[in-house]
Amino acid sequence: MVYETGNRTIDDALERVLAGETLDRTDGLALIAQPVEPLVEAGAVVRDHFGDGTVDVCSIVNAKAGDCAEDCGFCAQSVHFDTGIETYDFIGPEAVLEAATRAEADGAQRFGIVVAERGVSKEHRPEEWDEVIEAIRLVREECDLEIDASLGILTEEEAEILVEGGINHYNHNIETSPNYFPAVVGTHDFEDRVRTLEVAKEAGMDLCAGVILGMGESPTDRVDAAIALQEIGVSSLPVNVLNPIAGTELGVERPEITTGEIVKTVAVYRLVHPEARVRLTGGREANLAPDEQHLPLEAGADGLLTGNYLSTEGQTPGEDIEIVERAGLEPNREVNDFDSEAVKARGREEPVEPAVGSVESTASVESGDD
Repeated sequence: MVYETGNRTIDDALERVLAGETLDRTDGLALIAQPVEPLVEAGAVVRDHFGDGTVDVCSIVNAKAGDCAEDCGFCAQSVHFDTGIETYDFIGPEAVLEAATRAEADGAQRFGIVVAERGVSKEHRPEEWDEVIEAIRLVREECDLEIDASLGILTEEEAEILVEGGINHYNHNIETSPNYFPAVVGTHDFEDRVRTLEVAKEAGMDLCAGVILGMGESPTDRVDAAIALQEIGVSSLPVNVLNPIAGTELGVERPEITTGEIVKTVAVYRLVHPEARVRLTGGREANLAPDEQHLPLEAGADGLLTGNYLSTEGQTPGEDIEIVERAGLEPNREVNDFDSEAVKARGREEPVEPAVGSVESTASVESGDD
C-alpha cells in the first residue's frame, strides 16, 4: 500500500512518483500550494524509496576570487559591485590539493574546484587552464574524493579535456526560473547557462545545477526552475538561499523567505527530482536557526555543502554531521570512508578557518559560475 499523508493532491502525486512517473509543471504548481507538513512526509517517503538513507557531503574551494565581469545581482565577486571582497588569481595546484586534503579529512565525498568568472578559457588564458588541469590531476591522485568543477562557460574541447582529467560533476547553477532570470542577471541569459550544461553533459559529465531561493522570485518561479532542471537532467540539485550582500544589487532589504517556504520547496524538488541528490548549500545558516537546519533533510534533501563557501564561513563539518544525525540519517561513506566521531571531536577543538577573501556579509552560493 502506498504511504498516505491524508492530502489528496500530495498522495496522488506521491503514488505516481513511487510508480516511476515523472511529475510535470502542473503537478509542481499544485504541490507547492499545499501545506508544508504533508509535503514533508511525502518528500521523506520519496527520498527513502529512491535513496540509500545517507546524506552526501561535498566541499568546495574558491580557487580564484573576484573581478568577475558578470553582473549577477547576488554575487560578492562581481566587478560591478563594491563589496570589499579580496580578489586573487588562481591559487595554484598545490593550494587546491591542500584544500582537497582538508575536505577529505572532514568527511566530504565530493570536492569542487570553483573559479568565479565567465569561463576559464583554454584559448585565452592557457597558463591558467593548465594549472586547473594540473590541480585536478593532483587531487585525483592524492585523495579519495570525486572531483567536481565550476569553471563557467565551456567549449566542447574544454569539456572533453575535463572528462579525460577525471571531473565527475560540472556545476553551473541556473539560479532561478527562465522568466525571473533577467531580474537577477543582465550580462548573459538563461539560455547561456543551459548551453554550458548541455556541453558538459554531452562530454560525459554528470550535472550539478540548482537555484538560489529568496531573491524575490515567486513560488511559480521556484517550480519553473525545478522543471527546467528536470528537462536539463541533473543528478545533483543544490538549493542555496540568498544571504544579501551589502553593495550588491540584491543586498537591499527584501521580504525574508520563511523556514516553511524553504522546507516546502525542498519537498517539492524531491518529488519532481526523485532520484537526484537535493543538496542544501549556501545561505542555510543565515536563513535557518541551528535547531531548524535538519528540517529540509527531513523533507527529502539528501546532500549538504559543508565547510566554507566562496566568500563566507560555514559551520564545522562536525556540526553538519550532527545536523544529519538529528534528521535520522547518516553521512555517505561510499567514496571516502571516514570516522564521524573523529570529525565531530576535531570540530570542537579547532575553529573554522576563515574563508579566503571573505566579507562580513556575503552571498553563500555554491556555484562559481556567476
